[in-house]
Amino acid sequence: MAAFESLSNRLQNVFSKLKGKGKVSEADVNDAMREVRLALLEADVNFKVVKDFIAKVKEKAIGLDVSKSFTPGMVIIDIVNKELTELMGGTQVKLVKANKPPTVIMMVGLQGAGKTTTSGKLAKLLQKGNHKPLLVACDIYRPAAIKQLQVLGEQIGAPVFSLGDKTSPVDIAKAGLQHAKDNGNDYVIFDTAGRLHIDEELMDELKRIHEHVTPDEVLLVVDAMTGQDAVNVAQSFHEQLELSGVVLTKLDGDTRGGAALSVKAVTGCPIKFAAMGEKIDSLEPFHPERMASRILGMGDMLSLIEKAQAGIDADKAAEMERKMRTAEFTFDDFLDQMEQVRKLGPLDQIMDMLPGMNKMKGGMKDLKVDEKQIGRIEAIVRSMTKEEKQKPELLNHSRRKRVATGSGTTIVEVNRLIKQFDDMRKMMKQFSSMMGPKGPKGLKGGKKGLKGMLGRNMKFPF
Repeated sequence: MAAFESLSNRLQNVFSKLKGKGKVSEADVNDAMREVRLALLEADVNFKVVKDFIAKVKEKAIGLDVSKSFTPGMVIIDIVNKELTELMGGTQVKLVKANKPPTVIMMVGLQGAGKTTTSGKLAKLLQKGNHKPLLVACDIYRPAAIKQLQVLGEQIGAPVFSLGDKTSPVDIAKAGLQHAKDNGNDYVIFDTAGRLHIDEELMDELKRIHEHVTPDEVLLVVDAMTGQDAVNVAQSFHEQLELSGVVLTKLDGDTRGGAALSVKAVTGCPIKFAAMGEKIDSLEPFHPERMASRILGMGDMLSLIEKAQAGIDADKAAEMERKMRTAEFTFDDFLDQMEQVRKLGPLDQIMDMLPGMNKMKGGMKDLKVDEKQIGRIEAIVRSMTKEEKQKPELLNHSRRKRVATGSGTTIVEVNRLIKQFDDMRKMMKQFSSMMGPKGPKGLKGGKKGLKGMLGRNMKFPF
């Protein structure tokens, strides 16, 4: 399930009706906006936020006299895209950096929002930027909170400062800050206690910690699945502690996403990070323009490219490209390639970053990405001998039978994979010959050839 999936589908339906029109009247704009309004309210976006949003879009759309434009539908989508981006903060807001290290970050939020895990994820993200974060365990109330932070610290190789659960959180915070200064940690992340709801006692404690460590950042961790509630929580914390930013967790859940769209407008606090999954490196800087583009089904190629650059070995990719071109692609390369793709994260999430993908998902039932199936494919390939992987044509019936037994799959699955692999090789060969020496411009048979080839059987092996 992707962030905002149902909202995304509804909005795209509204806009596909508009796209098809040669002219767009004021009535068309009003109809579309009524649908957008309903979609946003259903996604649990704050009522006042929706009202203002629709008013702004209408004003711009009608003021622009879209009927004279060449593609009126696209003009309106563009306006909605820009306003949606503005609504979520306009541009990315980075973490503040202290003039003199360490930079002090205080993580706050209700119990169950994912504060401790997010603290670990943030430390991991900072490590990627060559920083030396220290995690400080200030939650002495929740059983196992300290242990959880220590386990996370171990997992990513970040130090965790703790004085157990008998010392007061304020003293732990003071000692933790001193420890960071003494040990050259340039970031300190305080994991503080949460409650099931906001109460005076909790706020007093947080204010006292705040007083003693004077944080550069106070980040509120909010569960995106709580919808409207998340915004109310943000408001209360902001009034008491002056938040500097918000981290949205569980954005990959079956979330209506209203919190992400309302929290900046209601509290004025920028969303600085979003967690898109369970994995320790699933925390991403929040880019309003990319999120808006995802919601409107335009994909998020920039994030995908960044992910790819971080996770994929460039030399390997170039070698792979050469092999595909010369059809020297073997089952070993196939495994390699799957490994590289898996590094990017869950396939469903990667698919969601591709423009128009959720439309295709709807229309192509085969596109349900099944991680188990990928495991089976890997098992099949690993059950082949070195020779068979290099020369798939050696795989006669008895060899295929052996591979099926060895991988715990059926001969039907083995046959299917080999056929798909063959098709893939043929397609690559055809594709590279069509691209010709001049690249895409030298397309033989032009677009028609390409269409025919893609249309023939665009099925993934997983």
